Amino acid sequence: MMRLVASLVASLTLAVGLTPNAASAYPTRPVTLVLGFAPGGPSDVMARVFSRKLEQVLGQPVVIENRSGAGGNIAGESVARATPDGYTILLANSGILAANAQLYKRTGFDAERDFAPITRVGAQANVLVINPAIPAKTLGEFIAYAKANPGKVSFASGGHGSSPHLAGELLKAEAKINLVHVPYKGTGPALQDVVAGHVQMMFSAVSPSKPLMESGKVRGLAVSTLKRTALLPDMPSVAEAAIPGFEATAWHALVAPAKTPPEALATLHKAMMVTLKDPEVAQALTKLGLDIMPTTPEELAAYIKAEIPKWAKIIQASGAKLQ
Repeated sequence: MMRLVASLVASLTLAVGLTPNAASAYPTRPVTLVLGFAPGGPSDVMARVFSRKLEQVLGQPVVIENRSGAGGNIAGESVARATPDGYTILLANSGILAANAQLYKRTGFDAERDFAPITRVGAQANVLVINPAIPAKTLGEFIAYAKANPGKVSFASGGHGSSPHLAGELLKAEAKINLVHVPYKGTGPALQDVVAGHVQMMFSAVSPSKPLMESGKVRGLAVSTLKRTALLPDMPSVAEAAIPGFEATAWHALVAPAKTPPEALATLHKAMMVTLKDPEVAQALTKLGLDIMPTTPEELAAYIKAEIPKWAKIIQASGAKLQ
């Protein structure tokens, strides 16, 4: 009788596809990591740094897919609508998960409802850089110059809703200056046009802008964190130099489509914890200007919930229009 019962249970298990090793079998094929921005930008470089280790931990290739446009909404919507099987995940930023709902009439997804949190990766400071032709050596001098030339100073960003865009809009509102926003499809092209003088300034991640500052192609004035960043210890913060309380950082997190199996989410979270603790990965990400800040899925969900109203307040104060 016991053999018969065991046989029936085994047959039923196989019939519904729930083999004893089903949970541990994930992943059995490549995992696609979708990015909302163009190749060469901070998100792309970051993903390529940690994805090499992540695929070693998972035992499967991690394929990076760049789907730029609409401040990351195109990538966000594609992942929100992807099959929730753990094989499509999104490296999102503060724009996609917190700000875009306030910046766009339609995003194609709900940041809280349509994604399953995996972990926050970290936060990244922005540095305000200007073309050297602008006669300003300090942030205070730049603000004075902008006030004397209303509407004649433009600032670049990697797209509507990106962290550099919001930082620029916040600077406009807090300093009471009239700057013209010029969006690009990625941070790389935006920074190139600041160097060329086609636009006068932008907030940029530290990593791509630091060599340009050192060579004199752009001039750095301040960082967007409340305190100075370790990568630019001699650079004052905006809050320190001119606008108390100013803070506009970019943070990055991994999410999957809602209803992704808990087993897959747990595997991805565990794999990312191992990845972010790897000395080589940690060193490389730190050099990119990222402060590594991993979280549990629950902590990330709570963080996203808190960030949405924060960015809404910034956007309302900036007067940014819906796209």
